Amino acid sequence: MSGVRTTREAGEIFGPRMTLFADVLSVGLATAVACLPLVTAPAALSTACAVLRGVREDRPATAGRYVALLRRRLRLGDLAAGAVALAGVLLALGDLALARVGLPGAPAFAVVAAAISATAVVVGLRACGRPESVTDWPAAVREAARDTVRDVGGSGLVLLALAAAALCAWALPPLLFLAPGPLAMALTAVHVRDTGANPRETT
Repeated sequence: MSGVRTTREAGEIFGPRMTLFADVLSVGLATAVACLPLVTAPAALSTACAVLRGVREDRPATAGRYVALLRRRLRLGDLAAGAVALAGVLLALGDLALARVGLPGAPAFAVVAAAISATAVVVGLRACGRPESVTDWPAAVREAARDTVRDVGGSGLVLLALAAAALCAWALPPLLFLAPGPLAMALTAVHVRDTGANPRETT
């Protein structure tokens, strides 16, 4: 991400990049805790992306700033977005469970359901990475849907980031509580990359 300091200041032992890495992990831990009620997950991840976007403007990417920003959120719209996301996950799991019981046409249905679910996940994650999600979820979802179709490469990167986070959590379960940080960093980087290619879009 451009805008990150590359020079070491007095008192920095490992340099700014290592400091940013530590901040991403602390934000990830705070995000994981904030996601525990499940319906708060979209707002929690969106707030993490907002904190990490602030790095480009030399604002601190710390767990303290994350908590301060999250406390201003969790409005009815944020909770509604979480409820919709949770319902979508349950519906996808139900569809895939039905496909595994041997119904006629189950393999084709499973492929279609998986493709729809993957697309919905990408749109949802890209919406969390957009600045509009802080105040207007419908606008964030609309723009994320356009981004998903227009920027196929970025959508692929989002899926790879999610797969990497899931693989790390599966291989070493304690990493589950740190995975949201790198995932938020990836979503933020994809958005910054996309807006850099489309300067008319404001952040």
